[in-house]
Amino acid sequence: MLSRAESYTQLVSRFQWRVPAAYNIGVDACDKWADGSGRLALIFEKSDGAQTRYTFDQIKAQSNRLAHSLERHGIQRGDRVAIYLPQAPETAVTHIAVYKMGAVAVPLFTLFGVDAIQYRLANSGAAALVTDREGCRKLREIRASLPGLKVIYCIDGEGEDGAVPTGGVSTSAVPAGAGRTDTAHTPAAHMDAAYADAVPFHPALARESDAYEPVQTAADDPAVIIYTSGTTGKPKGALHAHRVLLGHLPGVEMSHEFFPENAGLMWTPADWAWIGGLLDVLLPAWHHGVPVLARRFEKFDGASALELMARHGVTHTFLPPTALKMMRGCAWPDAAGPRALRSVASGGESLGAELIDWGRRVLGVTINEFYGQTECNMLVSSCSSLFDPLAGAIGRAAPGHHVAIVDDRGVEVADGQEGDIGVKRPDPVMFLGYWNNPEATAEKFVGDYLLTGDLGVRDAQGFIRFVGRNDDVITSAGYRIGPAPIEDCLIGHPAVRMAAVVGVPDAQRTEIVMAYVVLNEGFEGDEALVKALQAHVRTRLAAHEYPRAIRFVTSLPTTATGKIIRRELRDGNYA
Repeated sequence: MLSRAESYTQLVSRFQWRVPAAYNIGVDACDKWADGSGRLALIFEKSDGAQTRYTFDQIKAQSNRLAHSLERHGIQRGDRVAIYLPQAPETAVTHIAVYKMGAVAVPLFTLFGVDAIQYRLANSGAAALVTDREGCRKLREIRASLPGLKVIYCIDGEGEDGAVPTGGVSTSAVPAGAGRTDTAHTPAAHMDAAYADAVPFHPALARESDAYEPVQTAADDPAVIIYTSGTTGKPKGALHAHRVLLGHLPGVEMSHEFFPENAGLMWTPADWAWIGGLLDVLLPAWHHGVPVLARRFEKFDGASALELMARHGVTHTFLPPTALKMMRGCAWPDAAGPRALRSVASGGESLGAELIDWGRRVLGVTINEFYGQTECNMLVSSCSSLFDPLAGAIGRAAPGHHVAIVDDRGVEVADGQEGDIGVKRPDPVMFLGYWNNPEATAEKFVGDYLLTGDLGVRDAQGFIRFVGRNDDVITSAGYRIGPAPIEDCLIGHPAVRMAAVVGVPDAQRTEIVMAYVVLNEGFEGDEALVKALQAHVRTRLAAHEYPRAIRFVTSLPTTATGKIIRRELRDGNYA
């Protein structure tokens, strides 16, 4: 755990990794806190506002029951267990159970369609799946293509009225032995039309013992496969070891002002299926014994998010830039009372000065930007208590990580020179490799450096400026132009709610800068506004970087993690 320092230099110089040879995420994030004290682990709020609270003791007991049940269905150490659920108690219970078994978790985003699910289940060779009614419905048409899938659990159905984990406040426990006696094939009654072989999750767990001896895993043993979002090609499964949680901690603690100081409750709208929700929030919070709020909006709404945080007294939150942009312009509810918020961290897209200024005015904190990716996360961060954020920079390397700007040979370039953002190996947060894809794994490295695929520049003080992905950089009239500063400049105009910038082909300049703009209410996307926005960028940023073409749209294409899909914009036909 990071301790407060007088300077960034002192913080980095006194840091040392302490990664034990034997380490298990499930034991560290749950069982060590399950001491009978009733320590709060999770607050689960449904869309109708109903709330249930769970202690670490209850999460431990239910994860132990699930581990027994999975083993009863033939799931062994090293097998992959897919989790196709939203933020929910069952999701957390399954993760902890899988880690304690020595199996490998495969989180899947609930908005994935049938093809996306089929690809990931088949690619990972998943032997078990925990899902809900909707997941079972989608599985019906692809079940025959997944012969390796031994068992599917459905959390809906028998005992579904809030009964997981059994014993949580406001739940009704299912008595052991209740219902059918054949736990191997006990379909929920209402699931017959969707998938008749689904095992009801709650009754299955109720029949098992809550005593379980976790498998002793090494820190380097596989723990989780998180698939990339597919912004640069077909999704690849990034295989991470148990040590990945420990590798995240310096970046999490730095971006949240020496977390868990002043921590009472943590929340994120990011789904736990992604590395940002799982390893930036849920598991680091539980490593420190800090409770987490589980509430994911079916459709994110900025005002509702502020109301939720105010009502629950959320102290720490990870808000992706897209969420912040949607919250921009909203105000804290009048009846919220004193603000509990102590820290906001953001990453995934460049933040920009406008959002940081808004955070100070509206949220009352300086948003700390951080940087990483699925393969190697939480590498770079800001920390406002140590240093002021530098306009256009994503921060400085988090303690323990050697982050450099390198050329295509993996050689570090001079300060001020553009190159690839690289991470030197070994590093506890670095992935083991792409699942069953050694060729892609090898291509990710040059010499001792993992290449992120992003371009950046580092200054003499160690601040790193994100230029853009290799395929996002615009080449216009001999200039290399990154989209992030232009997007930041555009959203500084009162008419602009969101903006995305790409390069489109041009016979004279190779490419021209084109901006797709979502307007705030009350503004009309006419030629006068086009000229005003062009002048805004030209005068505030640079004459060669202003968008020569602007298209007004009602929304922008984004990945499930909120990153702009620029490849859908580059042909100039997106509307």
